[in-house]
Amino acid sequence: MSRRPSDTGWKGNKATLPSKPCAVCGRPMSWRKAWAKNWDAVLYCSDACRRAAKGQHAPPTATPMPTEPSPPPTRRR
Repeated sequence: MSRRPSDTGWKGNKATLPSKPCAVCGRPMSWRKAWAKNWDAVLYCSDACRRAAKGQHAPPTATPMPTEPSPPPTRRR
């Protein structure tokens, strides 16, 4: 007798995995097997956010968009 995937539990259903927001950018992070032993200690979604938290660089989503266009460059003669 064959079993349907829903009868056996997980079988690739990633919607049931835990998730939490990144401490820097707020993006949702899904649980990964590599983080199984230290899921409570995972704070950042990427190395870029880890560096931003330590003050080395700005987070990838923190770049402000210019509200006004910059003036054209002046020509030198």
